[in-house]
Amino acid sequence: MDELMNLMIADESPSEISDSIKTQLMQKAAARVDALKPAVANTMLGYEIEDEVDADAETVGELDNDEEETEEEE
Repeated sequence: MDELMNLMIADESPSEISDSIKTQLMQKAAARVDALKPAVANTMLGYEIEDEVDADAETVGELDNDEEETEEEE
């Protein structure tokens, strides 16, 4: 955000400011997609996830390992 403000204050060209905005938006979108990839993969493979995935969350829920724990106890 500071970079964008600096570009506006320095009276840079509108296309450079627009490019900066697009770059920042793409970085945020890519971070969200990367954060959701494990949860989507687990869902597609049939694993249950303990925590509900939040789009703004940095980490994703872990696999439900209750079945593995009961097998080890027997």
